[in-house]
Amino acid sequence: MNTHAMWKDYPQLEKDLSRVTQLIDSHIRIRDKQIRATLKEVVHAGGKLLRPAYTLLCSQMGAYYDRDKAIALAAAVETLHMATLVHDDVIDDAATRRGKATLQNTHGNKFAIYAGDYLFSISFAILSKHSGSLEHLAYNSRSMERILIGELDQLHSRFKPASSVKDYLARISGKTAQLFAVSCYTGAIESKATKRQARHAWYMGHYIGMAFQIIDDILDYEADASHVGKPVMADVRQGIYTLPLIYALAKNEREIKPILEKKQLSDEELDRLITLIRQERGLANAKKLASRYTEKALTELNKLPNGPYKDTLFELTSQMLKRTM
Repeated sequence: MNTHAMWKDYPQLEKDLSRVTQLIDSHIRIRDKQIRATLKEVVHAGGKLLRPAYTLLCSQMGAYYDRDKAIALAAAVETLHMATLVHDDVIDDAATRRGKATLQNTHGNKFAIYAGDYLFSISFAILSKHSGSLEHLAYNSRSMERILIGELDQLHSRFKPASSVKDYLARISGKTAQLFAVSCYTGAIESKATKRQARHAWYMGHYIGMAFQIIDDILDYEADASHVGKPVMADVRQGIYTLPLIYALAKNEREIKPILEKKQLSDEELDRLITLIRQERGLANAKKLASRYTEKALTELNKLPNGPYKDTLFELTSQMLKRTM
């Protein structure tokens, strides 16, 4: 099974990620052939598989390394991520993801919600079989709770321009950073890394996730739609006010707030909004904060035990957090 082209330089990781996808595919066991085929399309939709890659790499951190177990844990992490994406698309009423039609677009919201729930069940089925302890399983349950709270916070904050930087960071901490942290921590703890090492892995993943989301939100204003796989300024159109806009709003509420109050913005109003965000250094300041989180992530990475996996972690993290698409 094909993986993203970015893994060509990491042949063993590419092979393991292909097995991750195969394992998820093998757990789609719905009798209805059409529904089964539709869900398998979600599994093979062409994501980068970043989170399971971090699980696989961090699984090499401790004294115990079991490749099959690492692949299973990575599959659980990725299935959890897929489930949140399917539900995200329902909430956002998104027509496309990664350049392809979403489940809610092709099959309706009810189908997509149940499909996302089914993927959640697969994630926990894999975890329950391969987690080394009930404590770790409970940790993953609490992490799922934080992720969903982050999603609920984002939904509740729609079209509310008074969002602070603090509120934004709290939201993405649950919505995005938590899953990166879980990815790294799961690999570390199941490899029998020490508690201190696993804690460094968790913080590394958390900071990576924070930087990743901030960069993603910057790209919503800067990148071409064909690169990011969704319409440019999609978040603003949906009433999701992210860091560049929050920074700019704090400096120029007089001009920006009346635009946002219209909610349904024309192309001209969106153009005016992006001009104001650039003028008030919203994008520049967001990039500075992303750089700070990137530095924190690399600091935590440097505290991990040495080994070939660590070099790959450094290359992958540096590449990912300097991305432009």
